[in-house]
Amino acid sequence: MIEPTCDVTVVIAAFNAEATIERAIVSALMQDDVSVEVIVVDDCSRDATREIVLAIDDPRVRLIAHGHNKGPGGARNTAFDAASGRWLAVLDADDTIYSDRLSRLVRQAEETDADVIVDNLDIVSPQGTRRAMFAAAELSRQPWMTLEAFISSNVLFRSTYNYGYMKPVFSRSFLEEHGLRFDENLKIGEDYILLASALAVGGRCAVNPRVGYAYHLTDGSISSVLKRHHVEAMLAADTAFVRSYPLDTATLKAQRRRRRSLEQARSFLSLIDHFKEGAIAPALVTALRDPLALRHLRMPLVARLRRLIGPPSSAPRKDPPRAAGPHTSKG
Repeated sequence: MIEPTCDVTVVIAAFNAEATIERAIVSALMQDDVSVEVIVVDDCSRDATREIVLAIDDPRVRLIAHGHNKGPGGARNTAFDAASGRWLAVLDADDTIYSDRLSRLVRQAEETDADVIVDNLDIVSPQGTRRAMFAAAELSRQPWMTLEAFISSNVLFRSTYNYGYMKPVFSRSFLEEHGLRFDENLKIGEDYILLASALAVGGRCAVNPRVGYAYHLTDGSISSVLKRHHVEAMLAADTAFVRSYPLDTATLKAQRRRRRSLEQARSFLSLIDHFKEGAIAPALVTALRDPLALRHLRMPLVARLRRLIGPPSSAPRKDPPRAAGPHTSKG
């Protein structure tokens, strides 16, 4: 393990992020009362992302360029391996963080002996309006995130937003001790599995109800994000998760509800694929096999897809760095 040289390493996975990468980096560098380094892993961008990062004249910023595309989880793992901060904070290349966020979270985590800490988010519209993703009162009622509560929140179709959208700050030594990293097979949902795994091995996850992370939405980026193979990969990851960790009765019950929601999402996406192809007979077979999937056809498209984006990374999905090419947006 690399010896700590700063308080927090801010990890940014970037893919075709030239429009937003500087904004993200600047927000990380502007943190109050905490020492930071920013590691940007460029995952084979085809635009000017690398050049923009290299032009930032600050010794705290480091660029690592992948030789081949590894996806968001792989890019973040590369940054984790190179990090020297005592804490690791993931920042998406199209998002920003507020200047007091990291000092506030690190202070609370260290005062409470937490291994992980999460906070509230602002949803920032393309027009610049902001609203909190979660009610502060809701988060104030649970000073610690439990695995059961986290999984229960990540049951698809229940609400537009869930706790999988949160951006945890991890103790680097805790992740190293338990050998935890992002699942590189997932393009959507890798954030969810990492935090769920941290909780499953006994990680103490503190909750701060204040907003510290700005989740920027962009126009026109939801319509083609979630695919059936994404859901298949999430189901496979959940199967591996259940096999890897002992779960108590209540948590296992929540996990079964989540799995059923993923199965419904898979059936729904199969229906959509069949309709697009004009394959009515296969669509009818899918509907008969899973009638509950039909109910999602009645929901407005944007609302339906927002719910499908579930965990992760996972929230109305957004434009690059991961909305095109080998990456999918926000995973």
